[in-house]
Amino acid sequence: MSSLVDVAREAGVAVATASRVLSGSGHPVSTATRAKVLAAAERLEYSPSALARAMVSPHSRLVGVLVSDIVNPYFSVIARGVDDVATKAGYVTMLSNVDRRTDAEIGRLRVMRDYRAAGVVFAGSGFDDDPHLPDLVKAVRRVREQGVRAVALADRALGCPAITVNNGAAAHDVTDHLVSLGHRRIAFIEGPSGMTVTRQRRDGFLACVAAAGLADEARCLPGGFDHEAGHAAALRLIARPPLPDAVVAANDEVAVGVLSALRQAGIDVPGEISVAGINDLPVARHVGLTTVSLPLYEMGAMAARHIIDARPGPDADPGAVTTLSHRLVPRETTARRARRP
Repeated sequence: MSSLVDVAREAGVAVATASRVLSGSGHPVSTATRAKVLAAAERLEYSPSALARAMVSPHSRLVGVLVSDIVNPYFSVIARGVDDVATKAGYVTMLSNVDRRTDAEIGRLRVMRDYRAAGVVFAGSGFDDDPHLPDLVKAVRRVREQGVRAVALADRALGCPAITVNNGAAAHDVTDHLVSLGHRRIAFIEGPSGMTVTRQRRDGFLACVAAAGLADEARCLPGGFDHEAGHAAALRLIARPPLPDAVVAANDEVAVGVLSALRQAGIDVPGEISVAGINDLPVARHVGLTTVSLPLYEMGAMAARHIIDARPGPDADPGAVTTLSHRLVPRETTARRARRP
């Protein structure tokens, strides 16, 4: 493998001159000298390392993606959208787990700054009462001042552009679908306590049942965002009959947990009870789950383009919010309410 020294020797110039040409430095180099260096590099099939380019550039070709839970398939779809766009542009994606901790996000953000990342994507939701939020906002402002682009994929007011969906409307629409099927007693299994997205989806559910005059028969159960949370919530419903007519889960993983518990108990879905989720992850398609399709891949892709295609310098409008549309996807786990004896 040829080195920078080999290129300089081949072109008959100093190593510093060859470095200026190949790194894209603004230092003045004559047209003739530049042509000699480039020709020598081509003959020797020289390729500068990414590390070397980063050392002479204000930013590396690195895009950081901070996720709340690295095993949650929700973030896998987002990360794929980021990585597909980044790879085509010659960038590298670094995925980092923060365990829903704002202090961990601050720490990872500093690491990204030290690595001269081109930008950072905050893929997860925050908390409504977060004592660390002011510190995160300050950290985002500092890295933006240093030219690092930041994008949030949730309603978090971090002082950077946001690309998100209307979680309340998504929960409202899937609940309204169940109401249209004649279901009267509807339960909602919530996400993790205190998270903004949990509140948004719960509020959307409650707004729908209130508008339909079904608030008195509605139930909200504590849950989470994983299969186990849905399974446990379903067991609580089974233990306290009568069963609701339908269940809306905070996401698809929870809904699959509900389906598992109901089927293990010999309860027919959707004959005795309908089940629906939110997100439209691959697992929803595999089990025929009624859900709301959120444009997760598109959110990730748009975030990457925002980072890669932007001109150097701070964002023109750090408060800009782009809200993408969602779509109801009825499948086999919901059906018209059976007549009660």
